[in-house]
Amino acid sequence: MAHKKQRGDDRTIAPDGRPLDEQPKWRLDFPIDLDRDNYVARRDFTKFMVLISGSFVVGQVWIGLDNLFRRAAGKMPVKPVVSLSDLPVGGSMSFRYPKYEHCIIVRPDEQTLVAFNNKCTHLHCPVRPIVEREVFQCPCHSGYFDLRTGRPTKGPPRRALHRITLEVREDMIYATGVEIGAT
Repeated sequence: MAHKKQRGDDRTIAPDGRPLDEQPKWRLDFPIDLDRDNYVARRDFTKFMVLISGSFVVGQVWIGLDNLFRRAAGKMPVKPVVSLSDLPVGGSMSFRYPKYEHCIIVRPDEQTLVAFNNKCTHLHCPVRPIVEREVFQCPCHSGYFDLRTGRPTKGPPRRALHRITLEVREDMIYATGVEIGAT
């Protein structure tokens, strides 16, 4: 491929080698000079790096402010879920909690109650408890979570389910808050 300059101007000879007046109209409308096309000025590179770095800074500030506002918002409301006598050992039940519309409570044994957001952390498919195997299963992509901790044990999910904190008062189970899932 020839890269010779024509008549002192900034155009290169076309790849087919024909003179400028014999070139098709599209080549005249869209001239390509490989030397100019591959050249990146320091000023352009610096602008690009500042733009990218600035977007990272804005993203980090956004995350920090989001966490700050979430903490400043205070505690989640206390909401009654179900009577302890209505949830048998080995049983589970769906319930709603603010900001986490679909939640699930499970009673794997006499002394243990666990509740989690009912959405898989991979693609938000609903999870279902398999109490005898002590797992939550996401049927969409065969993801599994530990029933007691909500941590992923198998499949594509990488983050734990969001835990709904519970409190038992007399015979009633109350949802009192949310713990965001960890890795």
